[in-house]
Amino acid sequence: MTTATDARATVESLGARRRARDAKTASLAELATAVRADHNRWMSHVANAAGCSHPIRLVGTVTRVEASTGRITRDTHTTEMPDGVLYTPCGNRRASVCAGCAETYRADTYQLVTAGLVGGKGVPASVAEHPCVFLTVTAPSFGPVHAHRTDRAGRTIACRPRRHLEHCPHGVPLACFDRHDDDAPELGSPLCLDCYDHPAQAVWNLHAGELWRRTMIAARRGIKTLEKRHRITLRLSYTKVAEFQARGAVHLHALVRLDGRDPKDADAVLVPDARVGAHHLATVLRRAVEDTRFATAPHPAREAGWPIVWGEQVDPRPVRLSRLDLDDTGEITTGAVAGYLAKYATKATELAGHASKRLRPDTVREYARLDTHPGRQIDTCWHLGTRPEQADSQEWAAGWGRLQRWAHMLGFGGHFSTRSRRYSTTLGALRQARRDWRREHAPRPDEDEELADEDTTEVIVNSLVFAGIGWHTSADALLANTSAANARARRRAAKEETDTAA
Repeated sequence: MTTATDARATVESLGARRRARDAKTASLAELATAVRADHNRWMSHVANAAGCSHPIRLVGTVTRVEASTGRITRDTHTTEMPDGVLYTPCGNRRASVCAGCAETYRADTYQLVTAGLVGGKGVPASVAEHPCVFLTVTAPSFGPVHAHRTDRAGRTIACRPRRHLEHCPHGVPLACFDRHDDDAPELGSPLCLDCYDHPAQAVWNLHAGELWRRTMIAARRGIKTLEKRHRITLRLSYTKVAEFQARGAVHLHALVRLDGRDPKDADAVLVPDARVGAHHLATVLRRAVEDTRFATAPHPAREAGWPIVWGEQVDPRPVRLSRLDLDDTGEITTGAVAGYLAKYATKATELAGHASKRLRPDTVREYARLDTHPGRQIDTCWHLGTRPEQADSQEWAAGWGRLQRWAHMLGFGGHFSTRSRRYSTTLGALRQARRDWRREHAPRPDEDEELADEDTTEVIVNSLVFAGIGWHTSADALLANTSAANARARRRAAKEETDTAA
C-alpha cells in the first residue's frame, strides 16, 4: 500500500529528475550559444522557424519594392544572411513529426473554432446565441477489439467479459477479462486477427469523407423541413476534424451551428428564429446520421461493392457558452469543444500504432506485416488498390487506386480539419495575419530608418528556391528549439495569469 511519505518521495524524485533534465538542456543551450559568434543576429534571423524540427532552407533574393512608385528600396541575397539561407517552418500539423509546427496548427485551429462559437476574427459576436451541437460519429464494427471500459463511477472494468465463453472459427476465445488502462498497448487490436474485416475498414476509411458529405446533405433537408414548418430561413455551418481510433478506423468530431439566413445577403450570419433550438438541431443531425448510407462502386474483390454506413455510436451534444468543460446540466461547453477539436487536429495514424510517410512499392513491405493489426491494414490497402490489367489506369487511380496512395493513412485520404464556408475565418487568414504582424514588428535595417516614418507601403518579392531540409548542425537545432520552447513557456504563463486575473 502506498503511503503519503512514499508519494511525497516519488514527487520529489520526479521533480529532481525534471530539474536535472532542464539544467542539462540549459547547459547544452549555453554551449550552443558560445559556439555561434553571431548568436543574436542568427537568433533574430531564424525566429520565424525556431520551433520547427525540420525547417526548410531556401536560397535566392528578397526584394522590397515601394508599392506606389515601384522603386526598389532593398535587394538582399541570402548569401548576406546568417548560414547563407532563409529558414521557413515545415508547417507539418502532426505532433509526432514536428511538435513546434503542430503547436502552431493547434493554436490556429483553436482560434478558428472559438471564433465560430463566440465571435471575433470577422465573425459577429452574436453567434454565441446560436444553437450549437457537438457531434461525434464513428465507424461501424469490423470485429471485436480490446477496449478500455469504465463503469459509471469511472472505475476500469473487464474488457469483454462473457458468461458463456464462445470461440471464433479460428479457435480464439471471444472474450477478454483483463482490465486495460487507457494507454494499454492492446487497445484497438482484434481479439482474432484473422476474423477482423480489414477490407471493410480500409474501404470505409476511404469513403468516410463522402459519407460525411451525404450526411450534411441529409441534414440540410431536415433543416428545410423546419423552415417550412415555421416559415423561416436557416443555414447549417460547421467545422470538423477527423481522428483515428486505436483500431485504425476514422471517426469524426464536428461542431455544427444553426444560423439564420438572409435571402438577399448570402454572407450575412444572423441569429436564427428563437422557435428553433439546439434540441431541434440535435434531432436533425441524429436522423441524418442514422438514415445516410450508400454502396461503393464495384471492386474485383467484391462485385456488389461495400455498404458504407455510420456506426451505432452517435452523440449530438448541445454546446453552452462557458469557460468550464461541463456545466451543471452535463452539456459540453465552448472552451472544451474548441480544445477537443484543436487537439484532434494534430494527431493521425500514430494513435493506431502506425507512422510513416507515403509508401512506395519498395517500402510498403517494411510496414505491411501480416502479424500485426496495423500491418494487415496497410497490406489490405495496398492489395485492394492494386490495378488489374484490364482496368483503365486513370479511372482506377481516381477510384480504388487511392487506397494505395493513402495506404500510409490506412485508407483515409480526406482532410483532417475542414469547415463550411461561413462558419468562421480560415487558417490562411490567420497565417497571413501572423506574417503581417511579424513584418510590422521586425527590426528595420539601419539604411531604411529614414523611410520608417514615411507613409509608404512596401511589397516583398521573393525569388527563392529549395536548398534543403533541417538545421545545419545539432547545436543550431538545440539552440533554436530551446529558444522557441522558452518563448512558448512564457506565453503559456502569461495566459494563465490573465485567465486567473479574469
